[in-house]
Amino acid sequence: MTRTAPLPVEGGFPDLDGAGTWLNSAALTPQALRGRVVVVQFCTFSCINWLRTVPYVRAWAGKYHDAGLVVLGVHAPEFPFEHDLDKIRSALTGMGIDHPVAVDNEFAVWRAFDNAYWPALYFIDARGRRRHHHFGEEDYERSEQVIQQLLAEAG
Repeated sequence: MTRTAPLPVEGGFPDLDGAGTWLNSAALTPQALRGRVVVVQFCTFSCINWLRTVPYVRAWAGKYHDAGLVVLGVHAPEFPFEHDLDKIRSALTGMGIDHPVAVDNEFAVWRAFDNAYWPALYFIDARGRRRHHHFGEEDYERSEQVIQQLLAEAG
């Protein structure tokens, strides 16, 4: 890993209580994830911009899981048909997404993060602090460097 400047603290790890349903996991909380590095990704299953990020995020989930990374999807629907739980489940399964996904049909988690984008990545350190974010596609190398840096900080 290349040496990088310290990451600023951008805020805390917002509440996840607003998620109506969880896929691939029981409900998670910031408190339960303390001690782990977490990448939260806001997604919606028919968004082409999000679809192009899937291979990268899925790869990080596999590559860094044993080092303490948790990838957490937050599915917030852009269109009415994306509210359907069976369609969400089918789409995510078809893409090989097996990390936890909070279904945020009411946009409660979206609002807690003060998010406005699909896709959006939020990087949470092991102490439960937001340390970096990225909106949209690209910047995959920098995102992976942030993951590595936060895992190194966590020991």
